[in-house]
Amino acid sequence: MFKSSFLNFVQFEKRYSTHTIQAYSMEIQSFENFLAAENVPFEEVDHKLMRYYFSTLREKGKEPASVNRAISALKSFYKFLVRENYVTSNPMRLIQSMKVGKKLPVVVEKLKLEKLLDDMDQQEESFENLRDFLIMELLFGTGIRLAELLQIKERDIDFYNQKLLILGKRNKMRFVPLHQSLIEELKKYLENKKKQDWQNISDTLVVTKEGKAAYPKLIYRVVNKYLTMITTQKKRSPHILRHSFATILLDNGADLNAIKELLGHAGLAATQVYTHNSAERLKTIYKQAHPKA
Repeated sequence: MFKSSFLNFVQFEKRYSTHTIQAYSMEIQSFENFLAAENVPFEEVDHKLMRYYFSTLREKGKEPASVNRAISALKSFYKFLVRENYVTSNPMRLIQSMKVGKKLPVVVEKLKLEKLLDDMDQQEESFENLRDFLIMELLFGTGIRLAELLQIKERDIDFYNQKLLILGKRNKMRFVPLHQSLIEELKKYLENKKKQDWQNISDTLVVTKEGKAAYPKLIYRVVNKYLTMITTQKKRSPHILRHSFATILLDNGADLNAIKELLGHAGLAATQVYTHNSAERLKTIYKQAHPKA
């Protein structure tokens, strides 16, 4: 009961993304499973038990960042429960997040990505090849998130003004520009899509080979498949293309505020992480190229 009420609250009142809601649901379920295993009634939860719970997560091998996500989810959960008078005290009030070292965003080199996209452009023009090429082009060419990609409808494309309407986090809308080659790729893909022998063609832009709306695992699979061809790094998720997009713009002199708007960040702090990434890249280049380095 409490869980479903909270999830409805963050979905309809806070307007959190589907990804965030799913993450909150999983964290709360994990905590409920812990209480069941420990045979502790929900009403008897206090801050000592919460500390014990988070310590068990670390003992199971959870990284500090993962534990912090659990802390954040349960803090929001209990804040809601207190506000709605479901509980009288907040056991999360004294719980602090763990210290986490800052990690620079993982990116793929610009030349490698350009070569990959050029090679993909030479593939046979089957529906799946065109779709996969479009997925890679959109993620790298606009810097949009995975969840945003999945929500794009055909009507969101403005071919005349060369821009794309994106529904971002908390239903915040923004436009991202489309470069000319991406415009042509979109037209080619949509033309091929209309020719498919499907009974009900979805108006969602990216679809499966059966014509149904695409899903996260499909996008992950496509991105992982093609990034494996050009890099040996462990992280090969759609978000890597978003990081690469932002880093390349910054390396080429783009204004930080402009990058913030393109990425759909609420504040500049989230965008500033890319300045550190560019600085590290410059240091590497300097050490390799300067005789005194």
